[in-house]
Amino acid sequence: MTETIGFIGLGVLGSAMAGNLVKCGFAVIGHDSAPEKMAALEGEGGQSAVSPKDVADRSDVIILCLPTADALRDVVGGKDGLKDGGGEGQIILEVSTFAIADKEKARDVLAAAGKILLDCPVSGNRILALKRQLTAFGSGDKAAYEAVEHIIAGFAHRAFYVGDFGCGMKMKFCGNILNLVHNSVAAEVMVLGMKAGLDPEMIHKAISGSGSSSSMFEVRGALMVNEEYDKEGMNFSIPLKDSRLISAHAADHLCPIPIYQAALQPYYAAVAQGHHDEDASAVCAALERAANYTRPKNKKKF
Repeated sequence: MTETIGFIGLGVLGSAMAGNLVKCGFAVIGHDSAPEKMAALEGEGGQSAVSPKDVADRSDVIILCLPTADALRDVVGGKDGLKDGGGEGQIILEVSTFAIADKEKARDVLAAAGKILLDCPVSGNRILALKRQLTAFGSGDKAAYEAVEHIIAGFAHRAFYVGDFGCGMKMKFCGNILNLVHNSVAAEVMVLGMKAGLDPEMIHKAISGSGSSSSMFEVRGALMVNEEYDKEGMNFSIPLKDSRLISAHAADHLCPIPIYQAALQPYYAAVAQGHHDEDASAVCAALERAANYTRPKNKKKF
């Protein structure tokens, strides 16, 4: 029997994840505050629901991919929220990046309604999500996690059970630090190389696959070479929102994160220069401006 997966939050990341679940053969029922996003899911073979409660009533397992902690509170405990629908023991995966305390509050509301919330954030952007190359960090009730591992495999190519509820977010914070640092230093390398006279395509080809590379350099470095900053990956709103959570988390543990804080500076510069709605690879453009470097025109793009 085909399982029905409820998916709430069909934004940049969620829409790609839900689409992959449809391709994997699951019946997917989506809900989003934007009707056009539900229509897009229907165009891919999914269905739409009128409320979180409607999703709960019609789904076996539910995935939440939401933009804010306020949205999480409304979806879980608001009018026609998840607490009001579905059956006893229903498993819900929260894949967003929020403060652990906000996820714990949602867990407690759902537990009172007889449901199980797993903290299961994912690492990656839309480019990786479309390729089903996200990484998931599951935490919470281990038996519940094992019961939905096959569903996680429908949107992530790597998944790890990392411990008690909240450990998923702790692992995600570590991953986010590396993602941002790798992106900023990739931009530094591209700008230094170009200003010194190296061809950007050659920089990318020579370093990709070497011991100096990273997946961030290889994915976002290609966007930097071609200045494809309008490609839908992940704009600056998400990493800057996450930076406040990461900084607070590190402060709670009295743990210095100076390299991460330094790597944030090109992000602030990029937003100040008007790149907010572009992919975060546009840190390269911000550093080119800081270095007073202008690329030669009419260069062939690969």
